[in-house]
Amino acid sequence: MRFTLPRDIYYGENALEQLKHIDGKKAILILGGGSMKKFGFVDKVINYLQEAGIETKLFENVEPDPSVETVMKGAAAMREYEPDWIIAMGGGSPIDAAKAMWVFYEYPDLTFEDIIEPFSLPTLRQKARFIAIPSTSGTATEVTAFSVITDNEKGVKYPLADYNITPDIAIVDPELAQTMPPKLVAHTGMDALTHAIEAYVSTANSPFTDPLAIKAIQMVVEYLLDSYEGDKEARAQMHYAQCLAGMAFTNALLGIVHSMAHKTGAAFSTGHIPHGCANAIYLPYVIQFNKKNAKDRYVDIANSIGISGTDEECVKSLCNKINEINEKLGIPRTLKEFGINEQEFKEKVSKIAKLAVEDACTGSNPRPITPEEMEKLLVCTYYGYEVDF
Repeated sequence: MRFTLPRDIYYGENALEQLKHIDGKKAILILGGGSMKKFGFVDKVINYLQEAGIETKLFENVEPDPSVETVMKGAAAMREYEPDWIIAMGGGSPIDAAKAMWVFYEYPDLTFEDIIEPFSLPTLRQKARFIAIPSTSGTATEVTAFSVITDNEKGVKYPLADYNITPDIAIVDPELAQTMPPKLVAHTGMDALTHAIEAYVSTANSPFTDPLAIKAIQMVVEYLLDSYEGDKEARAQMHYAQCLAGMAFTNALLGIVHSMAHKTGAAFSTGHIPHGCANAIYLPYVIQFNKKNAKDRYVDIANSIGISGTDEECVKSLCNKINEINEKLGIPRTLKEFGINEQEFKEKVSKIAKLAVEDACTGSNPRPITPEEMEKLLVCTYYGYEVDF
């Protein structure tokens, strides 16, 4: 058994200032589309690093769902520049991309095929250490051992999983989260709630992950709606809550809500289903499916947020509570309501079900699932049927 987190997590107001105190010569700053520049955070980082005597180079425009091509470009830039710090700032995409760049910076001869076997990476930190600075409150990639990279040519996603790519330092500064638009607050917040709930009921849960998961659930339920409305303090608390959820799931793993979201996100021509939105839709249905094997764990969760009653009532009220939050966040209850075409859904559901069962997250789900059951479950999420099998 193993429990791994970053060596240091700096949080709270002006946590970014910590960059003034790091030792090194050169840093490469990996960024996404430009919002961090627009809001002045890039200048802040460069100035703090300058105070620390560190020279900085930028690598910008990492796209959403970062590609193999972008990763290889970034790794080449690193090999040329030779930084001793890799700093990634922004949403999940630049941080995920930078984790993969780090691997190919230190080991240029490796290929993605060499590293997709979980926990197979050679030892990192031979050339550089890693700092992650999140600007969204959901993926928690700043504290996890995971990264997802897309091969557009082959149409596949490479999920990297290795404790080596857990950042050395996470800077969880709530000021960066204040820049999120409301829809992103909603989707990332429900992603965080899903991380915490799935970690708590996962077959790999432990006494180390349980308190983190429960605390994250309590905080999301307390602060997400206010954060969505723009409350500054609530948004800061959500930034911490998602980080706690990340610490829980990087060690306890996830379940089939994520398996389903991974395989349906880009499956339909009617448009991409944002990851957090897909999680939010599927979560209540999966709880109904999993309760046969994990009822006591769901009852714990319900009790922790003030729900009481018989076990059956607690699980039902927990699902109702999630549906109620979704409704207030403007998240649809079904795939049909989201706008997925019925004919296309019927044509693709069988293949999607098979792929979802094969997803890496399925292994730690509390209740085993067959492709036939997965198909039935997806049908329930399309039409809003009760899960009674």
